[in-house]
Order: sequence, then structure tokens, then C-alpha cells
Amino acid sequence: MRYEKDVLTAGWQRAGKPVTVETPAAIGMVVEDPTSGFCGSIVRWENGLIVLEDRKGARRSFPFGPGFWLDGKPVSLVQPRPARKPAPTHTASGSRIGEAQRALVAAASRIYVEGRHDAELVEKIWGDDLRHVGVVVEFLGGIDDLPAIVAGFAPGPGRRLGVLVDHLVSGSKESRIVSGLDSAHVLVTGHPFIDIWQAVKPARVGLEAWPDVPRSLDWKHGICVALGRPANTQADIAATWRWILSRVRDWNDLDPALPREVERLIDFVSEA
Repeated sequence: MRYEKDVLTAGWQRAGKPVTVETPAAIGMVVEDPTSGFCGSIVRWENGLIVLEDRKGARRSFPFGPGFWLDGKPVSLVQPRPARKPAPTHTASGSRIGEAQRALVAAASRIYVEGRHDAELVEKIWGDDLRHVGVVVEFLGGIDDLPAIVAGFAPGPGRRLGVLVDHLVSGSKESRIVSGLDSAHVLVTGHPFIDIWQAVKPARVGLEAWPDVPRSLDWKHGICVALGRPANTQADIAATWRWILSRVRDWNDLDPALPREVERLIDFVSEA
């Protein structure tokens, strides 16, 4: 009798046997461990183990890999690949992300912000927008330095200066200093908050409202106490600010008074 194929060719031992297929695990998938006879649905996986639950609620753990049966066929269960996050379409400030472009040479115009924490918050939310227009943000150590900075900057056509000032309210020292500046190429604006921390919506840090801190107590120290955080050293204050900043995701987490003024400054300094 002649055979259609050589029965001794490579692979003849596996001929007719089911082939194990690599299969990503999925919650709710019903599989069987034929060695133990345990059959159940996948409820979770952790530390390289798959947890199965049978119809009676009993649970057992098995390692990922071959040895399972799914719909009567052998499978090797593997962890599913994490879903790729869609590319962001907007920056943290809410601006639509355009096509990638070559880095711009820094423009002559500048934005100054009062306070290191202010600068860090502006960078987190508006950094992409500022790089897009080539505008650099500088650190203003204190409002008292502003007249000298303006004079040294020598603003003029194509060289605009924007300044963001803390607690710019009528009758304040800040408002008196700003009123002494007179240039069409300088825009000084500000926010009404005692400190830039207060521009973050209180709900983001677990508060219903930012507390009133007595004038006899340092404001940031009082806020740390209200948040239940250490406030004994400057390092404690800095750690609390880093924690607050980490809670800010985008412009929606800020009081609208701050985005409005920052965007005014960006528009002003980026105009031709």
C-alpha cells in the first residue's frame, strides 16, 4: 500500500494533534486547567498569576503560560498589551496641538512672573504655548524690582514686556508701583490672589475653600496646617507646593482669573 505522504517526515508526531495558540487573557474569559480540572472565569491577574473563579465562587490562581483550555482548544494565556493612549489633541492650557515644527529662536519679547511658584505653574500649563511663539518667561523676584527691570529691558516696537503680578488689587503696594509704569510696549496685569497657590481650585487639594489665614501668621504656613501637612521649615513649604502643583492637570483646575490674565500676556507679547 502506498501512502500519500511520508509518515516519517519531520513533525509526524504532532500530526492531527491540536496546536496551542497564544491568547491574551481577558476579564470574564472562561478557561479550564485540565491538570486540576478547575474551570472558571478570569476575574483578575497580578504578579504573573491569573485568578479564576468557578460557578460556586471558589477562586484559584494559576501562572500565565500554556496548559489552559478555551472552548475545547489548548491555549497559552499571556498578559494583554496595555492599550496605547491616544495622542493628546490639546495642551494643558486648552490650545489645540498643531503639526510639529522646528524650534523657534527666542523672541525679543519677554514675560516676567512674580515668584518662583508662579513661574512653575505658568510653565506647567502654558509652557507649550510659550515655546510655540518663542517667548521666554523670566523670574521676577519681587514687585519692588519691576521699575528697574522695565528700564533695563528698554521695551519698544518688536520688544514687548508682559508682567504677571501677585495680588494686584486697587490700593495695594503692587497697584501703586504698576501705576508708575507708562509704556505702550509694556503690559502689567495680575491676579487677585494672596499667593499663586490660591489660584488652584481648592477642591483639587481636598478643601471646600481656601481658608482665611490670620495676618499674624504666614499665609503659606497657615495653608500647610489647614492641609494637615508639615510646616516647620522652608523645605516643608516647598514640599507642599510641589504636592499642590502635582494636583493641577490643566487650566480647568485653576480659578478662571489666572488663565484669563496669562493668556492676555501671551497675546500681547506675541503680537508683531
